[in-house]
Amino acid sequence: MGLDMGKLEGRTALITGGGRGIGRAIALRFAAEGAHIALNYASNRAAAEETAEEVRSLGSKCEIYQADVSDQQACQAMCESAIQAFGQIDILINNAGIGSSAVNRPTIADATMDQWQLLLGANLWGPIYMCKALVPHLRQADRSDVIMISSIAAQNMGPNMGLYSVGKAGMEALAHTLAKEEKSNGMRVNIIAPGLVDTDMGRKLVSLLPGPDDMRELDANMPFGFVCTPADIAANVTHLCSEDGRYVTNQRITISGN
Repeated sequence: MGLDMGKLEGRTALITGGGRGIGRAIALRFAAEGAHIALNYASNRAAAEETAEEVRSLGSKCEIYQADVSDQQACQAMCESAIQAFGQIDILINNAGIGSSAVNRPTIADATMDQWQLLLGANLWGPIYMCKALVPHLRQADRSDVIMISSIAAQNMGPNMGLYSVGKAGMEALAHTLAKEEKSNGMRVNIIAPGLVDTDMGRKLVSLLPGPDDMRELDANMPFGFVCTPADIAANVTHLCSEDGRYVTNQRITISGN
């Protein structure tokens, strides 16, 4: 009795790559704010189940769905199953991705087509497939939100990051276009572009760069004295999807401390 309503009470979000890192943080923050969660994972079922249990412990419904987002049929089947399980889904978080370190950061000229296909499959085609599968359903909600988890790489365009930057830049173009096309349907579409974040992907990247491998050794030289955390990203995603962000669409918010 007397409990405050969560900022996302009564809403349901499908989060890709939700078992670990930024996706996990978003799932937990959303659940704390009253949302139900359809949680996608690619391969690590144990991590997804652990996150789902934490979501449920916060009082929210959570179902997990295995799907490689680079597979259009898998995306379509997952969305159909989630709609059947939850009814109306009104938030899509396109978070799943593969970092440049997964292919050892080749140059544009040296990258193989298999490396291109791997990164573009997860980072660009995944969001395209998810939007294709879910946007027509999202239109039925009074309000819906699509959040693209991009990267500062799409602004920096640094050397040896091209395969990743190209995919994320394409994702951002997708978001800006979708925002204009779907505004009349009550859909807000926004981009979050993190810098370095303390996740498995972030730690892998740090291990390949000159300097310390330990994130904690980097803290002192980072803006505000610490490396960005997944919770920092989740807080901003929550703001955008809440009533506090109801008048925000077609924006890219860079979260890098700079």
